[in-house]
Amino acid sequence: MTVRQLAFELPVRPALGREDFFVSEANAAALAALDAWGHWPGGKMVLTGPEGAGKTHLAHVWAGLAGAAIVRAADLAGADVAALARAPVAVEDADRIAGDRAAEAALFHLHNLALAEGRALLVTARDAPGRWGLALPDLESRLQAAGHARLLPPDDALLTALLAKLFADRQLTPSPATLTYVMRRIDRSFAAAAAAVARLDQAALAAQRPLTRALAAQVLDAG
Repeated sequence: MTVRQLAFELPVRPALGREDFFVSEANAAALAALDAWGHWPGGKMVLTGPEGAGKTHLAHVWAGLAGAAIVRAADLAGADVAALARAPVAVEDADRIAGDRAAEAALFHLHNLALAEGRALLVTARDAPGRWGLALPDLESRLQAAGHARLLPPDDALLTALLAKLFADRQLTPSPATLTYVMRRIDRSFAAAAAAVARLDQAALAAQRPLTRALAAQVLDAG
């Protein structure tokens, strides 16, 4: 009788320290902008980039530099905004609250309180504030007045490093040849890299074998 090995989805713990952030031409300017946070125009910065580009990672790097709290924009309506405004604060995924009037009002309140207290405000999103479709014009105008740091689509060096990090987050250590093979077989995007790593991790677990170039080819060739 053949016994099929079950694959269990284990929790993934991303490494979010500065030493884990690989710098390339695609993100060097954004990292430099966050390093210079004490000189942001008006004390605020909007960090944008595609899904999976490293916005959360950079927010954690900046929080370590500035002693900042990190909060999801979707959670602001139920948060103690006055308490958050007493220290530097990073608000993640602000574009996702467009049309949520309670969350937009909370972000507007936090923006005004933080700047009145002289505290830095970092806001992350996939695109510039003018494209979010915010319901509050005053919030949109204030965020459009912020500095803007952009994470660009990955170059070869960054995509390879990203794959290595995503695999390491899942306790996988493929060979350089396997990394190069995967990098050349996927779409050049952060989302595609994350999806490929998840598929390959699941396949390695199911097969109970290391992630090799041959296994990667088998999985990726299957579509």
